[in-house]
Amino acid sequence: MEENVILLVEDNENDEILTVQALKDNNITTKVVVARGEGEAIDYVYGTGIYADRKKNKVPVLALMHMRMPKLNALNVLSRIRANEETKLLPVVILTSSAQEKDIIDQYKLGAKSYIVNPLDGVHLSKRVKQLKIYWLLLNQRAPTS
Repeated sequence: MEENVILLVEDNENDEILTVQALKDNNITTKVVVARGEGEAIDYVYGTGIYADRKKNKVPVLALMHMRMPKLNALNVLSRIRANEETKLLPVVILTSSAQEKDIIDQYKLGAKSYIVNPLDGVHLSKRVKQLKIYWLLLNQRAPTS
């Protein structure tokens, strides 16, 4: 059976640790690859640069992305994912503390599949991740890939 991969796009080490721990706390054994910058995220999704070996670096089944990151533009990453025929169906879930209507609209317009407002603490994040697991990894029927 082929190993699934979740791509976590996060440039804040503390938020990365919280998210990875929440995944572990919810028995999500899917491999997590962390992209810490815009170029790294795009390289992983497209299978280019240091991630060019697709036997080693599997196409993600889900991308979790924090919206507001000082080191990268989440809107740019999302629009580049959607612009490519091979990646445009990748489920991208936005995890953010922003409940601003403009942010929500902007992310959905660019093709986010889900927008989750989350206070950045371990307890609330763990509850959100449990719900993510149930829907995105167990219930959701993913689009076929070539």
